[in-house]
Formats: sequence, structure tokens, C-alpha cells
Amino acid sequence: MEKWRNTHRLLRQSTKSLFDRRSHPNFQNSIHRSDSRFTHNFGRTCKPFRPYLEHQKWNPKTCFRPLRDHLEYPKTSMGACIGKSGKIQCRFFGSVATKTQRHPSFSSLNADDISYFKEILGEKNVIQDEERLSTANTDWMRKYKGSSKLLLQPRRADEVSQILKYCDSRCLAVVPQGGNTGLVGGSVPVFDEVIINTGSMNNIISFDKVNGILVCEAGCILENLASFLDNQGFIMPLDLGAKGSCQIGGNVSTNAGGLRFVHYGSLHGNVLGLEAVLANGTVLDMLGTLRKDNTGYDLKHLFIGSEGSLGIVTKVSILTPPKLSSVNIAFLACKDYLSCQNLLMEAKRKLGEVLSAFEFLDKESVDMVLNHLEGVRNPLPPSMHNFYVLIETTGSDESYDKEKLEAFLLRSMEGGLISDGVLAQDINQASAFWRIREGVAEALMKAGAVYKYDLSLPVEKMYNLVEEIRTRLGQSAEVVGYGHLGDGNLHLNISTPQYDDNILAQIEPFVYEWTSKHRGSISAEHGLGLMKANKIYYSKSAETVQVMASIKKLLDPNGILNPYKVLPHSLLSYN
Repeated sequence: MEKWRNTHRLLRQSTKSLFDRRSHPNFQNSIHRSDSRFTHNFGRTCKPFRPYLEHQKWNPKTCFRPLRDHLEYPKTSMGACIGKSGKIQCRFFGSVATKTQRHPSFSSLNADDISYFKEILGEKNVIQDEERLSTANTDWMRKYKGSSKLLLQPRRADEVSQILKYCDSRCLAVVPQGGNTGLVGGSVPVFDEVIINTGSMNNIISFDKVNGILVCEAGCILENLASFLDNQGFIMPLDLGAKGSCQIGGNVSTNAGGLRFVHYGSLHGNVLGLEAVLANGTVLDMLGTLRKDNTGYDLKHLFIGSEGSLGIVTKVSILTPPKLSSVNIAFLACKDYLSCQNLLMEAKRKLGEVLSAFEFLDKESVDMVLNHLEGVRNPLPPSMHNFYVLIETTGSDESYDKEKLEAFLLRSMEGGLISDGVLAQDINQASAFWRIREGVAEALMKAGAVYKYDLSLPVEKMYNLVEEIRTRLGQSAEVVGYGHLGDGNLHLNISTPQYDDNILAQIEPFVYEWTSKHRGSISAEHGLGLMKANKIYYSKSAETVQVMASIKKLLDPNGILNPYKVLPHSLLSYN
């Protein structure tokens, strides 16, 4: 062991400079991870790695708020339709290569419409305030902005039904909106669509502790559900950076992925049932709580990931796993991307059932965080490494899980897969490590304009795309690559001082063509929205897209639900 310690510097002593909370008073507002995930596995300081470290207790009652609150992103208010006009209306979204024409069949809002909505919802739930509408019309990246003049806040599914039935009869287009945390323009109006805010439908209906099945309304905020389950001894199978604002209905509608995907899988596997309202007001009760039900077509899967284009999800039944007592986190350095790949393969083999997260960041990602976020420190000073990996394990046996992780790290260091690393010893250090990984998006926003691409690719090919884009753009942009390596999900980000069509022309369609060539997906977890609706053919065959359009036509014949999103505009005659 002493020879190994002298040869390598795995998991060195970490000091208070790693993340000085006193220098960053908003630190608690910037943490994405639920405190309930970290228990008494961690001591008070990051100590050099060695077997059988003493555990120290941690009080799990401390509560953290999400990054979204710190960033002051737009909240969950919404907006709606503008007056009907005979003129052709178009929308251009900055440097986004999206030109969209308002569909002429859609009606425009009038005084009678507003009176009807006030009658069924009450005056306070029919919002026409300009400030709230401005927030609702704009996505959190400030990239997409609609011109809606109305915000509706139904409190029950029957109110959603009445709204949609009326809008369908009037051919008033609508946009379902939850926390408005999307990244592809799917949750804001393109023109004057009526926005339906699900935030008032935020009740937990039931929880079955024997089977771990939660039934709740669509407007429940993800973090609130996590807190409720924590008190019951369970956790949500979904964990996102925006959990303090995003709502479970929106999570389901976009099939959100997140940080626990490698351990718990997708919402297609965890959602047991849902209730959804169709465009004509029909309420589909598919709110089952059975893990096995082979009676006909499993229609709930049509609504998971359909981004509100087939119906509005109003209730969800979801399977939640029990909260495990042992969580360990390591922040590691690798000399190259091949080492990251090999480390992943070894982690799957050696850590197996306890591996709950495997995230990677390139040097540029960490640089971005260190340069733009206050109070964040390099966990592995003084030098920077080419790549970093964050590994989390979750299990039920503290001593066994820790010993297993430590043995894995020791072998990986001796085998040359790890250049350096540190093992978190308390909740503050664990949160600091996650802050680096999850702070990349915030840092990019602070750095200037950003072109974001969320791609699924074979793991061995993922970083090749980053390198090729970096070569194509040269000094004109900063190219950052990071993401969920355990899921084969790359977050490719191109940072520039401002949006520039010349730079965009170098990125698109190259990124989509490259992804398609390597049989990847142009949307791993963010959805298609407006940004990628016309790009769907890079990932899906024409025949498949045609079937999708047929389903859309069947369930929403007038096309009022979230128009211009998900499917190609030409296919649905939106141009």
C-alpha cells in the first residue's frame, strides 16, 4: 500500500478550499441533489483513499434548494392566444434555423373566449397580467418567445377537459406548460397559443408503502415529491437539476432522463399508469397501479415522451424504489477519453448493482465551471486533467459498499485508468462534486450564447464528435462535452459571445448528420420540441414518422395540442 501511495496520489486530502461555503452564500440554492441521497457514509473531510475509513454520521434533515432557484429562471406561469389575423405570421428564433408560419386554421382569442374560461375557472385563474405572461412566453434559455395573451390555471382534470373541449370546438391552439424547464422550445408558445398551466394540480393522491407506488397530480414539483418520499423511506427514480421547478407531468410528457437513469431506467419503465385529457376533452383513465397488465395496448406509453402533442397528462402513477442507506461519491481524473470508457466498463463489472451514476466531463467543462461560478474550487489541485469522472454508488450495506468502491478505485489506479481522485467524506463535499457536474449548464449561460445538443451515441464514438466540432469551429467558439457516460448520453455545448448564423451553419446540419451516420439519436432526453421537430428524420425513418403523424391525427384531428412541435411542420401542414 505504501508503494502504491508513493507512486500515485489517489484521493488526496481535501481542504476547505475545495468549496468554501462562506464565500458563496447562495450555495444551498445551487445544489441539485436531494440531501436525502447522502447518509452517514461521509466523514467531515476528504481523506486520502484507504480501506476501512471510519464512517461519521450525517444529519439528513438539512434541506437544499435547486440550481433553478439560484438562477432565477422563469417560473411556472404561462400565457395564451392573440387575436386572429388574416396576415401570414412567422417566427424566427434568433440563430435557430427555424422559420415557422402560423397555421391559418387556428382561431384567435376573443372576449367571449375569455368570459367562458372565467366562468369555468374563476377570474383569478384566468391570467392576463403582462409580467406573468412575459415569463410564461419565454423559455428559460431566453431562446424562444411566444406572444400569448392568456394564462389558464385549471385545478382538476375536469377543468382541463372543459378547456380543451372548448378550444377544440373553436380551433384555439394550446400549449401545456409545467415548470418551463425544457431546452428545445417545447413548453412555450410559438405564436398566440393558449397556455394551460398544470401547476395548480399539485396534490399527492396516495402512496402505497408496501409496493412503493405513488399516485399524484401532474403539477407536483419533482423536489416536493422527493421530499415526501424521503419521509416515507423511498426516493423518486428520477433526479434532475431542475427538480425545484419541473413538474412530474412535464417530466413524464418529455420522458425526462436525468442522473439516476443508469440505475433505475427510464420513465417508460417506472410509470405504471397515468390520466390524460385528449384534445376533444375526453379523459383517458389509465391510472393503473399494477406492475403487470397485459390487457390490450398499453396506451400510456403514447403519452410518455409525446411532449403534450397527444394529450395533457393530469395524473401519474409511478413506481418508487426504497431509499438505501449507503451512498458514496468519488470525483476522479482520467488522462484520456479511452480511460473513461475503460473505467466505465470496469465499473459495470466490479460495482455492478451499487453503481448509481457515472458522469463524465472534459477539461473544458470543468474550466467553464471554475471560471464562471462563484465559490467552486478544483477538487484536484493544482493541475487540470483532460477528463473527469464522477462515480456514485448506492446500496444498503455501508461497510461492504465502501470497501467495494475503495477496492475498485485502488485497482483502477494501479491499472492506470485513474490519474487522481478524491472520495467525498461528507454531504458538503458530495454536494460540491455534484455542483461541478451540474453547474456546467449555469456556467455556459453566464459565459454567453450557447448552442446545446443532447445526443445518444455509442460510448466509444461520443467524444469523437466533440473533437470534430472543435476542429471545425477553431477559435471561433468554445466546445464543451460532458454528460451521462453510463447511458451513452452526450451533452455537446458550443459557447460563443453571441448567437451567430455563420457559426450555426458550421454546426448544423453537421451534428445531426454525424449522429445519424453513427446510428445515434438527436435527442437523448430533452425531446424534440420546436428546435428539432424538422430534424426527426435523422433518427427515425419516414415510415415511422408517418405512423406518428397518423396517431397525432387520430387523437388530435384539429392539431390544437402544442402545434409546430415534435413532428415535421410540413407533414402536419403547419407551413
